[in-house]
Amino acid sequence: METFERAKLDAYFARIAVQFAPDEQTSSFLITHLLAERPAFVRAVAAMTRLTAVLPKPKSVHPAAQRETERTVAVDPLTREMFTDPDSALDYFESRAAGEPVSLLDVGGYFAPTLTDIHSRFTGRLVGVVEDTENGHRRYEVFDKLPCPVISVARSPLKDPEDYLVGQSVVFSTEAVMRGRGDILHGRPALVIGFGKLGSSIARLLHAKGVQVTVFDIDPVRRTQALSQGFTVARDRETALIGAGLVLCATGAVSLRGDDFSHLRNGAYVATVTSSEDELDLAGLSDVYTRTVVGDHVTRYQTTDHHFYLANGGNAVNFIHGASVGPFIFLIQAEILAAIRMLTRGDLRPGIHEVPAPDREAITATWLSYFNR
Repeated sequence: METFERAKLDAYFARIAVQFAPDEQTSSFLITHLLAERPAFVRAVAAMTRLTAVLPKPKSVHPAAQRETERTVAVDPLTREMFTDPDSALDYFESRAAGEPVSLLDVGGYFAPTLTDIHSRFTGRLVGVVEDTENGHRRYEVFDKLPCPVISVARSPLKDPEDYLVGQSVVFSTEAVMRGRGDILHGRPALVIGFGKLGSSIARLLHAKGVQVTVFDIDPVRRTQALSQGFTVARDRETALIGAGLVLCATGAVSLRGDDFSHLRNGAYVATVTSSEDELDLAGLSDVYTRTVVGDHVTRYQTTDHHFYLANGGNAVNFIHGASVGPFIFLIQAEILAAIRMLTRGDLRPGIHEVPAPDREAITATWLSYFNR
């Protein structure tokens, strides 16, 4: 990022921080994709909270961004396991913010498994959680009774541009991976598993490139939506897999389990929009398939009479090329900052909340003044 771009971005976030100055400055823990542009957002979070630690998602860390962040704030390694055991999670929070009010800024529901224990046992006060993703939204949504407020921006209209452009970046990176091996999209019927905001974007972009697209989704409403948009809709996963030369997984849950892989057409490519641990059950394949790296970011899984190719080790394929969505990502980052103020007001009951429309409108107006000149 050039100096003038960085200055404009810092000015934008400074203005957002003034608009949504919190009533109380809590300590915070920030889980994030630590991409090249992310330090500006980190600085904004640090301006609005006592940023205690940044926990980068492990498959999306830009080395220069990490080095820049480490100059001013602790950067701790992140794993799913560190927040699945209540005692370990509690030890971590106590070591960093004992006795303090704490806001948790999440991407993917990492804090969800031990949230109740942290709320009841932490020596400080858990103010609440801000969640960025649909996958994380679902992890909090399954609680019978949440112990604290959770503000989700996953279904915000400000996220729609990001979701569309993420879909575009997924298609771009998938095609780049295939072309690196001398293959192309055309002539390979594609299966998109999951027809949410990302899956529908991917399906439309593949169709625009002349690819024959089939959709599979367990939700009958989404299957109906896919039909209305002209896509073939598979009645069952097995049949859909047999005919697909490219499978793009966009559910945020497990799209393919062990038995599913044997139904893949020989030579099919598999790519995902999120981490392999969330989207693919690869654990049992090592007993059946041999794995060979056959190109940049491509692994061939092979048995005696069957093989398929996995892009980027099953992790989000678009992160190969930086997963950039341009300045549109700053819309939802600003909404996360607005959500911090909501948490600190102290008037939210435990449960899932969203940022109100007037705040979104204010964010959009500010964004347009900086990025639509």
